[in-house]
Amino acid sequence: MATLSAYPALAELKGKDFLSSADAGAEQTAQLLRLAADLKAGRRSIDLGGRMLGLIFSKASTRTRVSFTVAMARLGGQTLDLNPSVTQVGRGEPVADTARVLSRYVNALAIRTFAQEELRDYAHWASIPVINALTDLEHPCQALADYLTLQEAFGGSPDDMAGATLAYVGDGNNVAHSLMLCGALLGVNVRIGGPVGYEPSAEVLAQSRHLAAGRCEISVVQDPVAAVRGAHALYTDVWASMGQEEEKAKRERDFSGWCLDEELIAEADPRAIVLHCLPAYRGLEISAGAMEGSSSRIFDQAENRLHAQQALLATLLAAD
Repeated sequence: MATLSAYPALAELKGKDFLSSADAGAEQTAQLLRLAADLKAGRRSIDLGGRMLGLIFSKASTRTRVSFTVAMARLGGQTLDLNPSVTQVGRGEPVADTARVLSRYVNALAIRTFAQEELRDYAHWASIPVINALTDLEHPCQALADYLTLQEAFGGSPDDMAGATLAYVGDGNNVAHSLMLCGALLGVNVRIGGPVGYEPSAEVLAQSRHLAAGRCEISVVQDPVAAVRGAHALYTDVWASMGQEEEKAKRERDFSGWCLDEELIAEADPRAIVLHCLPAYRGLEISAGAMEGSSSRIFDQAENRLHAQQALLATLLAAD
């Protein structure tokens, strides 16, 4: 069984929760990305010896569900789908009871839900690692995959990203929050651009700037051209996230002019890559040309969910 001795900073994360991008330090985040790259390239093999991951997903999922399942299989473990609709979770069993019982059955829980507070409740009551597989506040596993993709585009090492600029255009949502936090840890400048009223959380912005510690700039702008000018990565997400379907028409009006298209790409660095966490709506937040163009790394990014989560699981469930 291979160990993680080549990544010494990761030892402190063993057995811990991963509820936020800020739950890992700067060196730990860099080493997670190094481990992910090594696992992807076949330079490292980790065997978790039959450990079990439970999935509790209250929101629909394609990439997160499949990538966690395959990641555990590649590590020699298994995944158990604890769908709320077919368990007592869906009938209102208290989190305190569910978390303590499941801690006796599985080795970790990946939870995809609406409120960050529910995730914290699971973490409080569980005696096993709890992983944020998406909440309304953050999407930290997505951010790891995003920066793994940026790392691949600009040299292959976390150090090669330092000083680069990632521009996110769209709603200041959970993805934007984790991009800011993770970018701050890695020394990547992050610009969040969106119309008035759709800014990211002021609390997360302040936290990100604190984590950046002067190494990089975390900024918010309200002009799409200013957001992308000279950037090395251009990122967007859907304008109406899960649970916001009733706001879809209003949001489409409010985001008029914010489509990530060829015109905006032309304002960025000539080497800029295009990212989207999917699912994507061509012609709304991203043009078909941007989605399918030579700068797009969107499907590499989707694949990297697997490798980033494999590194995270190997770290949290590491053998003694």
